[in-house]
Amino acid sequence: MFPIRDHNPSRRTPFVTWGLMAINIAVFLGYFSLFSDPRALGEFFSNWGLVPAVASPETFVTSMFLHGGIMHLIGNMLFLWVFGDNMEDAMGHGGFLGFYLVSGLVAATAQFGADPSSTVPMVGASGAIAGVMGGYLLLYPKARVDILIILIIIFRIIPVPAWIVLGAWFGIQIVQGSVTPTDQGGVAYWAHAGGFVAGLVMTAPIWIRRGGIDFWERTDGHPPHPETQYRWAKTAIPPVRPRR
Repeated sequence: MFPIRDHNPSRRTPFVTWGLMAINIAVFLGYFSLFSDPRALGEFFSNWGLVPAVASPETFVTSMFLHGGIMHLIGNMLFLWVFGDNMEDAMGHGGFLGFYLVSGLVAATAQFGADPSSTVPMVGASGAIAGVMGGYLLLYPKARVDILIILIIIFRIIPVPAWIVLGAWFGIQIVQGSVTPTDQGGVAYWAHAGGFVAGLVMTAPIWIRRGGIDFWERTDGHPPHPETQYRWAKTAIPPVRPRR
């Protein structure tokens, strides 16, 4: 289940969102050749990723621009593409950049705090993007998000409210973080949860200025402007059914 777009248009060009995507992609391409040499790649991640046991201040920043594989990068950039433009619209270019970076730093700190002795490098923009998702949930809980559902050979695109997509995602991070040992490697669940909460907290002043609960009541949780109308609301890919 993947979000592929929302129905929430932004009023300004999301230069910062595009710039962050470009930087992440450029950095990944810069060390892509190391994937053919696992030892060199491991050393690179140990030097520039966040290793809690030997963390240095700069790695709290550099780690959020590294990715462990092409699918890791694509997934993160997809979420940033879908939700970043609206948060940049709400905060302004400079405000959104600061918001993104602080979300990433809080996320890294949360993962560090979960296991300060861990020697597993943490890399990825997921924590910063989780902050974007948390802020989006507060401002636009009922914005429609189109998700791609893949069930073996059946493909469907359906619109669902943002609170379902983002709330379910956050719940998964909490549950998985609670049952997964932090020294096991894999997904940095506590970084995701920390970034998400940071995004909620930092977006709260905007939500309050707009009226808080009254803002939700006026808009019924939807964006306070007309939604984007796509020519094809549902996928044109037909389901492939087994022959009898």
